[in-house]
Amino acid sequence: MNLPVSVNHKQLLDVLLNVGLIRPVFIWGAPGIGKSAIVQEFADSLGVACVSLLGSQLAPEDIIGVPQIRDGYSQFCPPRTIARSEPYVLFLDELNACTSEVQKAFYSLIHERRIGEYHLPEGSIVVGAGNRAQDNAITRPMSSALINRMFHVELVASPKLWLEWAAQNGIHPYVWDYISARPDHLWSKPSKSEEPFSTPRSWHMLSDAIQSYGPDISEDTLRILAAGSLSPQHATQFLAYVRQVRSQYALDRILSGEQPWPNRPEERDVLYFLAQSFRARLVKELPGEKSKLNGEVRVLVLQAKDRITELAEISLEIARMAVTPEDGKELPDWFVIELFRDLPRLADKRGA
Repeated sequence: MNLPVSVNHKQLLDVLLNVGLIRPVFIWGAPGIGKSAIVQEFADSLGVACVSLLGSQLAPEDIIGVPQIRDGYSQFCPPRTIARSEPYVLFLDELNACTSEVQKAFYSLIHERRIGEYHLPEGSIVVGAGNRAQDNAITRPMSSALINRMFHVELVASPKLWLEWAAQNGIHPYVWDYISARPDHLWSKPSKSEEPFSTPRSWHMLSDAIQSYGPDISEDTLRILAAGSLSPQHATQFLAYVRQVRSQYALDRILSGEQPWPNRPEERDVLYFLAQSFRARLVKELPGEKSKLNGEVRVLVLQAKDRITELAEISLEIARMAVTPEDGKELPDWFVIELFRDLPRLADKRGA
């Protein structure tokens, strides 16, 4: 499923509150992006229970129940988890991972809110969720009849909203500060080689693991925890960030010229992380058109040219990385042109 419009955490809660009350909603999204947590939050906001069924682990009888003979007639008895007297949110997680037989068992539940003779209590809400085919997760094609019975929405991770949530839920300062500096690392595309990848859930998991070790956690332990939670690239850069924090290097001080780039061989990973952060800041703060420069950004432009010149003297490879497109994000053309025009002059100036 590829929807042309996606929603963030707050927008999804709004959809559930308005559309979910009258029609079943299906949430598409990558693993670990927060689908289950948002549905639970939605149920909590309504003051009702949330009953979750995991589609990949269900058989048809887990939905429709088993038949019993009563007064000479067969009658299906729905499971106790579903057959409730009070309204609730029924969350059908991994719905598109079900077998076709289980999907059929969901038809009347989704369309008519009933299973056999049992009807969901008035005010109950049905929400489905599943991963996308491109996420390398367990998925099966859903029939057009099932797709057409639900309203579809695709959830994407919002670093801004995640950081707001993290600030209120005790996420470790290392994790919070790192995502603040590199919001593009909150989520990475699932790997095809069966290795960890970064998601809001995995960053939360890393935070819990760091806190369980206490404040004196060693660098070796941090390396193990990061490698077991995050994509390899993010794990390496997260460890470099922690080393930067512990060694007191600060990007703001480097930008202003108060502090030099780290230049010792054992600090190369810290240098690489700082250069990546430096590039991310330029991408974020430099306008697409030079005519939109203000006084503060003009100062940043001058500082950036000097710092890239200094970086090239330490490592031409890392300096080149600082101006090379990454994940489709490019520095403004006008800045790149000015930089290469001014580099010889800036290098001569430093030599003099």
